[in-house]
Amino acid sequence: MIRRATPADTAAVSRIFVRARDEMNYLPRIADEHRPFLGGWFIDLYEIWVEEQGEVVGFFGLNGDELSHIYVDPEQQGRGIGTTLLDHAKALRPDRLELWVFQKNEGARRFYERHGFRLLRRTDGAGNIEKEPDARYQWLRAGSGD
Repeated sequence: MIRRATPADTAAVSRIFVRARDEMNYLPRIADEHRPFLGGWFIDLYEIWVEEQGEVVGFFGLNGDELSHIYVDPEQQGRGIGTTLLDHAKALRPDRLELWVFQKNEGARRFYERHGFRLLRRTDGAGNIEKEPDARYQWLRAGSGD
């Protein structure tokens, strides 16, 4: 079941984000003192939605027409949860979505491309906190002329 996140989801969102990011060994490790608070920060700043299957197993964030976050607990990946989350985000923003993804995150890039996103541009990473090369993707509703 996908639902809008509440402050009660802070710990679950933090846990999923940290676990997923820890698997991205090309990124700096998130400081221990920040880890418990990330979910609350996300919920305060973004429109966060969670997938709950007895417990929260994934989430995505929206900021206007930007998909700011989409993470699935690493133990739950490969079960269609990411697709379910992405489809819900598309339903909430039926005309267009854009996102940033790290260039080294080849699995995520393939995932987005399979779901109709197209590459707009690549950067050297100078504009992101991690200083890691990234890529901008866009999805447009079928028949949209943007």
